[in-house]
Amino acid sequence: MSFGYIQGSNLFPEPLSSEEEKQCLEQMANGNEEARNLLIERNLRLVAHVAKKYASSNVDQDDLISIGTIGLIKGINSFKMEKGSKLSTYVSRCIDNEILMHLRATKKLNSEVYLNEPIGKDKDDNVVTLQEVLETNERTIEDEVDLKMKIKLLYNKIKEILKDRERTIIELRFGLGGQKPKTQHEIAEMMGISRSYVSRIETKAINKLSKEFKE
Repeated sequence: MSFGYIQGSNLFPEPLSSEEEKQCLEQMANGNEEARNLLIERNLRLVAHVAKKYASSNVDQDDLISIGTIGLIKGINSFKMEKGSKLSTYVSRCIDNEILMHLRATKKLNSEVYLNEPIGKDKDDNVVTLQEVLETNERTIEDEVDLKMKIKLLYNKIKEILKDRERTIIELRFGLGGQKPKTQHEIAEMMGISRSYVSRIETKAINKLSKEFKE
């Protein structure tokens, strides 16, 4: 069963009937992986429904869908038929909790760091931020030389103070290895971890680098 996004509208598979859902839950309880995957697919519309509640947040809707899907998977994996709860009610709560945890973590992290914090001054005594060092914009030859010196220093700091996973995520996120920068979701899929975990590692790494430039 395929699903996707078309012109901003979420097109997800139809939900299972009560009987189909019961059969899949019983099969999943006996270790049937296909039944588990079908339950996840057929409940994806719940993710879109819950994510709409947070449309006013600063998180991209596609990212909310990705985060909510993690909650859906956790909900399907932990659901117990014998407890008498309705599956849709239970997984909706899991989706909601996953998104809320991400928003709270993001809010906390945003109060700690950041890319817009000054890390020094350029040759004209203008304040330079870490964001400007990481970005690649058109510049004069003098600015380019000055920027490359800062980038060299940044590369050295990345190698010196970041752990392997932190370094990998920073390099992938900002394309520091000469490759195209990747989204947190792409990195999460590559590394087999959640997108919210990628976000936390990225923020921690940037915080470390920011402190180094301040010293």
